[in-house]
Amino acid sequence: MAAANHSPSSPYSCGKDSGPVIPTTSLVTFLERIQETAFQTYERSKFDHKDFIDLSLKFDLSTTVKAFDEISKTENGSVSTKDFEEFIGKWFKSAGEDLVYVEPMDFETEPHGFLPKVENPEVRAWALEVHGLWKKLSREVSSSVHDHPELHTLLPLPVPGMIPGSRFREVYYWDSYWVIRGLLASKMHETAKAIVTNLISLLDTYGYVLNGARAYYTNRSQPPLLSAMVYEIYNRTGDVDLVKKALPALLKEYQFWNSEIHTMIIHDAENCNHSLNRYYAMWNKPRPEASAIDKRFASKFLNVNEKQKFYRELASTAESGWDFSTRWMRNPSEFTSLSTTTILPVDLNAFILRMELDIAFFAKIVGEDAIAEDFLTASHTRKKAFNSVFWNENMGQWVDYWLNYGAEPKEPQTWEAQNQNQNVFASNFVPLWIDLFNSDTPLVEKVTRSLQSSGLLCAAGIATSLTNSGHQWDFPNGWAPIQHMIVEGLWRSASIEARKVARDIAERWIRANYVAYKKTGTMHEKYNVEKCGEYGAGGIYRPQTGFGWSNGVVLTFLEEFGWPKDQNIDCN
Repeated sequence: MAAANHSPSSPYSCGKDSGPVIPTTSLVTFLERIQETAFQTYERSKFDHKDFIDLSLKFDLSTTVKAFDEISKTENGSVSTKDFEEFIGKWFKSAGEDLVYVEPMDFETEPHGFLPKVENPEVRAWALEVHGLWKKLSREVSSSVHDHPELHTLLPLPVPGMIPGSRFREVYYWDSYWVIRGLLASKMHETAKAIVTNLISLLDTYGYVLNGARAYYTNRSQPPLLSAMVYEIYNRTGDVDLVKKALPALLKEYQFWNSEIHTMIIHDAENCNHSLNRYYAMWNKPRPEASAIDKRFASKFLNVNEKQKFYRELASTAESGWDFSTRWMRNPSEFTSLSTTTILPVDLNAFILRMELDIAFFAKIVGEDAIAEDFLTASHTRKKAFNSVFWNENMGQWVDYWLNYGAEPKEPQTWEAQNQNQNVFASNFVPLWIDLFNSDTPLVEKVTRSLQSSGLLCAAGIATSLTNSGHQWDFPNGWAPIQHMIVEGLWRSASIEARKVARDIAERWIRANYVAYKKTGTMHEKYNVEKCGEYGAGGIYRPQTGFGWSNGVVLTFLEEFGWPKDQNIDCN
């Protein structure tokens, strides 16, 4: 397979990490020390590194640091559990205390016209329970964060919003798209608009939408789906004011993703140059939310420069949303071979194509015809790049393209067939979500056949990859956003076969979510697609519940496909 064409040896043996680094805050730096101490103090099974970076100070930072320095410590930096817990209790507010529950402004127990196609009473009752979870996930930033931001890693946001759930106790970027889709199914249009308002505020402040609303996420973004959020809300509400507010922000975001660090030029066989995009975090240190663990992974590298390059790859992989997967590794059995910044990802470029189409659409609405024309041209240019760089005719899929090491963004790289990663990932099918592709019926039918024979279709949905690596974005895990984008792309086509496959996948996913909910009493962030009704595992933190995007996709699927009165909902 193509990945094997790339040397599994360390990619960090030469050169210097000279990329940009966004400074962090003194509080984040101190909380990393607290996290490291917790790592030394507690058993690993009882430790979630994020809990300690999310703490808020009760008193000013300098006084708290002085008190911490005075605690008795062993040579390896650990303290007694008793001393550590007493210190935490005295000097900090617990993680999550700086977010306050707030009743969603437009929540109704059973909204008028809710899921009219769901005729089965069991499924309808469950759907109303999932709808009810919006109340549990609704939060606003506390007044303390607005009044004393220096005491918090949580960032101030103007209006209430939705969190994913469990350890993810702040607003996240790409999660919000599927949360909004679910809110629209729940007729909660104002809450959906509020999410967009918060993301635009982050964009206006930092120049890009952060991975999440925390001070330690300022060094990276996440898959850019803000334009898609605005489009879906406008499609339901016709809110032109929202479009007017969003358009300048979206132009700024487009500029960010097409800045030098995120773009590479590929020179194809027909003598054309294509500008395409990659993930590239502005950070070369351990990720604060996982600092203690990142340092241990990096300990195999002998010099500072190797470590810095590895840390940038870790943060860039987190920017992709797929953290972590063999998709990003030069050597699938070696985690430290992460090389995300040297990959042009199919899905990222599909999202930016979607952004170009959306901006063209919005510009037309508000009478900015020149902008509309420019972005329509850009979208057609990017579509040509998809055909030249990503499309693999033999596979019937779009595949990631590996860059050559040491490449400078300004210097075109010549396209080489062996640089296409021919391993099968669910991301290879994400371009179907874009109307420029799903409107091409012969293409859709070819890609549908490829999906059916790929090995990704399982009893309970689409697997993320074919490699069972123990990483959470690999087999046998399936994730709600992946199911949704592929299903929606197939369903929007004119192909009868593709639409049939779309319905089948949606029904499998709904069943899996329903049965797991009945067994556990909750929705999960990921599911085991090999076994209907089992939630997913793997990764560097315990499986989480809640869960924003899973709720959103289930409600979206039920709105689109319904559930007949006499159709069984249990696992077959």
